[in-house]
This record gives sequence, structure tokens and C-alpha cells, in this order.
Amino acid sequence: MLWTSAVSQDRSRAVLSARGIVKRFGHVTSLDGVDLDLYPGEVVALLGDNGAGKSTLVSILAGVNQPSEGEIAVDGQPTRLDDPHRARALGIATVFQDLALVEERDVAQNLFLGMEPRVLHWFVDRRRMYRESRSVLAGLKVNVPSVHTPVRLLSGGQRQAVAVARTVIRGSRIVIMDEPTAALGVREAGKVLDLICELRASGRTVLFISHNMENVFAVADRAVVLRLGRKIADRRIADTRKEEIVGLVVGSVGGQEAST
Repeated sequence: MLWTSAVSQDRSRAVLSARGIVKRFGHVTSLDGVDLDLYPGEVVALLGDNGAGKSTLVSILAGVNQPSEGEIAVDGQPTRLDDPHRARALGIATVFQDLALVEERDVAQNLFLGMEPRVLHWFVDRRRMYRESRSVLAGLKVNVPSVHTPVRLLSGGQRQAVAVARTVIRGSRIVIMDEPTAALGVREAGKVLDLICELRASGRTVLFISHNMENVFAVADRAVVLRLGRKIADRRIADTRKEEIVGLVVGSVGGQEAST
């Protein structure tokens, strides 16, 4: 059954809504009229084959690129995400695959990178920084050797967790993750999926790109499928099967854009 958020959820409650998003790069149309609604406390998987437009849509929501056409609203208020700073100010954080961590700095320094607490407007309040780092990591059930451990000594899953924890410290309500379990082993990937569930439990919204259907069906509430720049399906995970979603992604199952 094709599921649309307009039917099952009150659109006015959407923490973020995108309408008619078009993105052109010269003569190439990467996105062609994509709609997306994100609600508080849900996990949405953004799916599609290579070239479907997933990364382009994420870059627009992150403020890295601007749409050629279309509108974006946050908490029902139309807004323009001119740059990543504007997106972060509205509570939208994106964890890209490179994670943007500083290898030689420790966990706490990375968590507070660029927003270190100050004493007398000048000196870094290290005691507070390390104390709050421990609190945030504990709240997300993230295990690292120590908040004093240099990031270069962490595993891939631990680095991903640090990058996500930084979005929490910044007060983000929407966390966008680009292939968060890519290149991770089964155990490490499982920890990242647990972290996504912790974000949802805290009332945050998670949008993540993935090609791993096992991971998608383990944690997602909805699956949004793009094909050739258009949204062809918006399914509740509870109402679909892996085989159907795979078919939509590769084109062996027909889909239609969810009506609004």
C-alpha cells in the first residue's frame, strides 16, 4: 500500500517540509519536484540507486546547495537554507561520510569543536567541556575509552557516534546521516543503529541514506524512494516488505509519487 504522510499524519506537525524541490546543474536535472515531510521522533530512510538524487537532496537540506525551484518550511514557517550555518541554527545537522572530525584532538574537543565553553569570555572551560561530554555520551549510551582519547584511536563506529553526539550538543532536532554504517562491520553497524534509535527515543528526527535493507528495516519508520530525481514511493516500513523496496529502488517494481 502506498503511504502518504498527508493521510497518516498532520502535516502542520512536520518539523521540516520540502515541496516541489528541483535542482538543476546546468542542463542536468538532479531533482525533479521532490516532496518530503519529516516528523518529530521518527526515523526515515532515504533510498535510491546511484544517481537517484539522494545526496543532492541531503545537500539542500543541509544548506550546502540551494534548490533551483521549490520551498522548504521548518516548523511550518517557510525558510531559505542559504548555508550550513543557517541550517544548524534551525536545528538541522548533517553527518557526512567524512565525519569532519579532527584526528589529533580528543573526543571532548571534537564534540565541542568551534563552540567551546568559555570562562571570562576568553579561556576554554575544560572542566565543563569534559563533564558535559561525558553526560551527552552517557545519555546516548555511547561507549568510548575516555573523553580524553584522541579520535585517531577510535574505531569507525565510535567515530560515527562522536560525530552524531556533536549534533546533540549543538541542539539539533533533525539529524541527517549519509550512509552511517558504510564500511563498518556488523557489530559496529549495530551500535550505530542503536544510536539512531536513541536519537528517536529522545524525540529527534533522523533522515539517513542507506543501501543496506537489513539496516533500514531494523530501525526506520518510513522509507522514501527516489528514482532518477523523482520521489516514487513513501512507505511505512510496517506496511511493506524488503523485496518491494528493493524492487522500487532498482526499477523492477513500479512506483508512483505519493499524492499530497
